[in-house]
Amino acid sequence: MAQTTNTPEPRGDARSSQPPITSRFLFVDVAAQRAKQLRRGALPRLESGTGPHKLERIAMEEVRTGLIDYSLPPGLESAAVRAEYQDRTHT
Repeated sequence: MAQTTNTPEPRGDARSSQPPITSRFLFVDVAAQRAKQLRRGALPRLESGTGPHKLERIAMEEVRTGLIDYSLPPGLESAAVRAEYQDRTHT
């Protein structure tokens, strides 16, 4: 018998090719932008009825499972890396 998990599966091959987000600040920023898209009418990328109902939670789950592609503006890439490094070394 196959064992099921609670992790939602993406539709098709929609998984991001980017590495997982390790900075909690970047995670919050990406999830907030995705929640804004959902509030404006974008369709969720998670299977309906399998997870959270609040748009913010849906956005967080989409980001966590790698369904959302993101990019950093030029110039902020080094700042994000620096912030991530400081976050890892000061906690």
